Amino acid sequence: MPSHTPPLHDDATLALLRQGRWFAGLPDDFQQRLLHPARRVNLARGERLFSRGEANSGLYAVLSGAISVGAVGPSGKEALVAVAEAPQWFGEIALIDGGPRTHNADAREASALLWLPLPDLHALLAEDPRRWQAFGQLAMEKLRALFMGVEELALLAAPARVARRLLSLATAHGQLAEGRTRAALQLNQEQLGAMLALTRQTVNQVLKDFEARGLLRCQYGRIEILDAAALGREGED
Repeated sequence: MPSHTPPLHDDATLALLRQGRWFAGLPDDFQQRLLHPARRVNLARGERLFSRGEANSGLYAVLSGAISVGAVGPSGKEALVAVAEAPQWFGEIALIDGGPRTHNADAREASALLWLPLPDLHALLAEDPRRWQAFGQLAMEKLRALFMGVEELALLAAPARVARRLLSLATAHGQLAEGRTRAALQLNQEQLGAMLALTRQTVNQVLKDFEARGLLRCQYGRIEILDAAALGREGED
């Protein structure tokens, strides 16, 4: 089971979360109000945070490590929807519609999360209903990225789709503050293929070509972007 520690109020946590565009755009008093009831959740590698269909327990932000968000079909095949890393937030869909969790959330590695329990979220929203707009914006950021991804699947060839998705992951689908990117992405070729409806073989061929041309470097469970500008040109096709 995930372990929980007392509330978080430290400046380091606040600074980390401000690296995310959504949190950084909130008024300072709202930022502090969000942190006041927050607790730290520690997960071991492979440990599940919540499962699809479970009742909503609150909102989470990644402080360290990485969380896989996805589902497993009856055949055992995994559908990876997203990989959340610091300082990404997740869990807002169930908050907004009051429904159950839409996907499984599992720790890809030892991870630490900030957890805002549901009763505390309801309390701060009751204080000022205008705060609902902030959580709506968080959900719409992800919906916008989803629509762009659907368009790419329909219109782009495999190399362009891979290039665009890697660059999107590097900015956490636009969730990182302006000017911030991740050079190293924590996912393997099979998971990248699952995101793009491409076979592992196709993804392997594309990545090998990009690697040979110095655009990126592939390691076990990790892809490092070396030339984002050149990768961006590949995504223009």
